[in-house]
Amino acid sequence: MLNLEHLNQGLIISCQAPVDSPLHNPDIIAAMAKASVNNGAIGVRIDTPSHIQAVRKQITQPIIGLWKQIIPGSEVYITPQIHHAVAVSQAGADIIAIDATTRKRPGDEKLLDIITHIHQKLNKPVMADVDTLEAAELAIAAGADIVGTTLFGYTRETKSFTPPAWELLTQIVEKLNTFVICEGGISSSHAAKKALDLGANAVVVGTAITGIDLQVKAYQSAINC
Repeated sequence: MLNLEHLNQGLIISCQAPVDSPLHNPDIIAAMAKASVNNGAIGVRIDTPSHIQAVRKQITQPIIGLWKQIIPGSEVYITPQIHHAVAVSQAGADIIAIDATTRKRPGDEKLLDIITHIHQKLNKPVMADVDTLEAAELAIAAGADIVGTTLFGYTRETKSFTPPAWELLTQIVEKLNTFVICEGGISSSHAAKKALDLGANAVVVGTAITGIDLQVKAYQSAINC
């Protein structure tokens, strides 16, 4: 199992693209990941098994892998079930990220079930993507190795808030003894540094670096208003 100290105080780049984007291509995602680690990123965060597999061929640095899946009857979409975690692991991920919010999960699997399977059958650490301190506490109790602020601002309970999750990050650092990654809304190098200064062990940056589609839309909207 990966030693998390390899990620400590590091920059992790989320290399993803919308499914309707021409950038949503394994080779392009792999090129983004390679460029990221070439310039100092300690690791990358990658969605979908085919993309993870392509990235694994290009880099040796840690991959946080996930698989976004929309399943009717549940709002949980980041590696929602055990078989998704298995596919992510087989594709070459070193860490498996899962939705660890308190929302209803698809099927009969519980949070504890998927974390236990990842540990015992896949021998991989788990990154629990959370939105609240309560979710973080429950994830740690279930055995999660890493807590990420990834889903703050993206759930019904937190939709009135805008990332970065500075307050949530501070609460986790102060109240919980865990490896914490700040992810979500980190839009500048200053914000990335602030996350580490507040006590995050590592920071994930995505859209601000690799999100060409969203960045162009934002610029276009600004100059046309």
